[in-house]
Amino acid sequence: MNIERNPGMGLNLDWIESIQVNKSATERRAATLGTRRSVKKQNQVAWLLKAITLIDLTTLAGDDTEQRVKRLCAKAKNPLRHDLVEALAIADLKLTTGAICVYHDMLSTAASCLKGTDIHLAAVSTGFPAGLTPMHLKIEEIKESVKAGADEIDIVITRKHVFAENWQALYDEVKAYREACGEAHMKTILSTGEISTLRNVAKASMVCMMAGADFIKTSTGKEAVNATLPVSLTMIRQIREYHERTGFKVGYKPAGGISKAKEALVYLSMMKEELGNDWLEPELFRFGASSLLGDIERQLEHQVTGHYSAAHRHAIG
Repeated sequence: MNIERNPGMGLNLDWIESIQVNKSATERRAATLGTRRSVKKQNQVAWLLKAITLIDLTTLAGDDTEQRVKRLCAKAKNPLRHDLVEALAIADLKLTTGAICVYHDMLSTAASCLKGTDIHLAAVSTGFPAGLTPMHLKIEEIKESVKAGADEIDIVITRKHVFAENWQALYDEVKAYREACGEAHMKTILSTGEISTLRNVAKASMVCMMAGADFIKTSTGKEAVNATLPVSLTMIRQIREYHERTGFKVGYKPAGGISKAKEALVYLSMMKEELGNDWLEPELFRFGASSLLGDIERQLEHQVTGHYSAAHRHAIG
């Protein structure tokens, strides 16, 4: 799918100040998402296979090693066991995950492992996860990661700009990050669990899109609260509003806490209903996850055998 990249626009403070969120209505809608319909049998297989292609397979631990990253890349290239691929008759799909996401230090290892594939390589940057390092170092970190092979950069915003409603400062920051990314696509992490209100989430989402974000992303995965359905609804409705008013499509990435196949199906149905089929492609939707793939594989094995296997039989890295 060929998506014209969001170029951003000037900061429109009148637009930002007009944004409102009906918290109770958003929460009611979110509560119905997992109960209104279910996907069964072959349809569920198709949706779960789609979910695999949307995963940013991630390792962001302090004890990461080159060997762990190599194993993760091998899993990204072959996300399902060979016997399941044969049983499901999907060898022709050449299934892979959407991306591998790592710290800068692991980029060279990952780039070497992914050479010759279409799997994207993402690096977390700008003082991830807190984002409190000096600005010039954040800019240099982005540039170094792009130079090391990352074609996607996951940046974190400075949360104090949101608390102070200093939208100009947030806009200027994100715009500078976008310029530093160059041709690499930028996913902007809002850390929604730390910016308090759905109104803050909505306004920060719009500011980041105005500044040129290619994706807006919920969380670092390190917060006490990560991706939730009310937050996701709030963010994707801002994406819809931005697209309706500018014509540009911005991607969405929920991250942190999405570990079950059933949850992935809820997110997929929400994206389809709220934004349409274009947002069911990796160019516009990703899951930031580490253990989700293992549970999807477990569910697919159940479809083949009729039995649930132990989780340890579906290791990720």
